[in-house]
Amino acid sequence: MDNRPIAVFDSGLGGLSVLRALIRVMPEENFLYFGDSKNAPYGDKTTDEIRALTLEHAQELFSRGSKALVVACNTATSAAINELRAQYPDRIIIGIEPALKLAVTHFPAGRVLVMATEATLRERKFAALMERCGQHCDIVKCPCPGLVEYVERGELTGAAVETAVREELNGCLEKAPDAVVLGCTHYPFLRGAIRAVVGERPEILDGADGTAKETRRRLSEAGLLRTGSPGTVELTNSLPTPELMRLSEQLLSAEI
Repeated sequence: MDNRPIAVFDSGLGGLSVLRALIRVMPEENFLYFGDSKNAPYGDKTTDEIRALTLEHAQELFSRGSKALVVACNTATSAAINELRAQYPDRIIIGIEPALKLAVTHFPAGRVLVMATEATLRERKFAALMERCGQHCDIVKCPCPGLVEYVERGELTGAAVETAVREELNGCLEKAPDAVVLGCTHYPFLRGAIRAVVGERPEILDGADGTAKETRRRLSEAGLLRTGSPGTVELTNSLPTPELMRLSEQLLSAEI
């Protein structure tokens, strides 16, 4: 049995939506979460800046004895996952990507909106994903740079959030979508506001469950799963104010 923690990294608090899925799939595991709220949001940074921050934090998390790293940030995955795997070829490193393949499977000739940061949508990784998945679908890229801040300050519901979502999706809802892909791990915490804006028809999808299942599969193949009693969760942040740490705990247990 391997008691070392699984490290989970995000640009801030959004990766807690992935941590929730990881705990559901692997409740016996120990988890070490690190959010870089001091430098959030990553979506308006250059690729080089995102890559440097991601590599720096990965080094710190591995130095703390982590047996695997889950990059629970679409922006960091897009910018740095190849460099991470090249730097740590013997480590288990799992990235997250927008659930576009799942959306296309559910609606093979449908209209799919992809809500994500500008950085995620501009990277080659997303372009390759679109090329692979979207040959017969109408895929609409919807950059939503202003939504991360709402989650970072714990404002998840209300008229102001819905207005922000509506403004970010301005021009993307001229034709009703079949699916909305949440391509940033912050956005699941705003699911209620997003639903209020897009209506009841579209399916809303994110990549957390798929990432959790892939992490479990990789650990199982490597013989690194922990068994027995429930595991522990340690929440850390580059901006460890009492208010932000309380918000982290609230988001981890919040109903979405």
